[in-house]
Amino acid sequence: MAKTAPKKPTEAPAAPPTEAAAESAAPVAKKSRKKAPAVAEAVPLPESEHSGATATNNEPMAEPGSPIPPPPDRLNQIFEGLKQKSTAKQAIFRNTQGAFDCLRLVSQELVLELSRKLTPLDASVIIEYRPVNEMEFHIRFSGDLLVFVMHSNIITFPDDYGPMPTGYVDADFRRRFFGHIMAYNFMADSIKYQRLNDNGYLVGRLLVNIENHYFLEGVQQLELPNNDMSDNVVTEEAMKLFVESAMIAAVNNDLIAQPLTEIQKISVKQKLENQQVSRTSKVGFSFSNQQM
Repeated sequence: MAKTAPKKPTEAPAAPPTEAAAESAAPVAKKSRKKAPAVAEAVPLPESEHSGATATNNEPMAEPGSPIPPPPDRLNQIFEGLKQKSTAKQAIFRNTQGAFDCLRLVSQELVLELSRKLTPLDASVIIEYRPVNEMEFHIRFSGDLLVFVMHSNIITFPDDYGPMPTGYVDADFRRRFFGHIMAYNFMADSIKYQRLNDNGYLVGRLLVNIENHYFLEGVQQLELPNNDMSDNVVTEEAMKLFVESAMIAAVNNDLIAQPLTEIQKISVKQKLENQQVSRTSKVGFSFSNQQM
């Protein structure tokens, strides 16, 4: 009996891939399907926007692609400002200081001259010059005290004030700046007894410019001529006239006592501060700053 060949085992059908296998194979598949990145299309800017350089106020300084203009030379701007304005102010300060020194000199001469005349008549009448510092001095005569003060700063005024609207000032912007010297009138005893509530009165103010011209404004009692600033040059004679006029105005400005109803009572503070029961005050002055 013949032998039959053994049958080959039939292959089992392939099992479906597991989820893990599918996941592990997925990256490879994705990798093979990877495309080159798409080029993003340029989005046009709205007409209101500007892609070029802009200033701090958001205004365009240059078109896109064009070179930015160089900024202005700020150092040169500072230099020009110092050269024009600051240099002018320094010159005005020096002129004002010269005028103040001239006032100081003529005041000393006036005091000496008045002392020679008055001392033989009445030695009790005090006339003296008192230096305080480089920017202040006093003249004491009888019961009055004139205080001359030079301010350290340079000033200007509105266009419609004093000498400003004149053709002389308008011709050169440097003439718009002034040094200033004030003359105040106090009662001498107000300073002597430190009566802090007593008032002083401005008698006059002297304005000095870069060309050593002056403008004098103040009380009508100064009785000075009404001249244009272009004609007024700082001289010894002009400064002497200013001091003499201020002294005359102070002498003629008498004291007025308070009404009886105002001095019926005083506070302890007034007594401790050495304030008198009957406080006198100056009549006051009428001002006129128009010297055109």
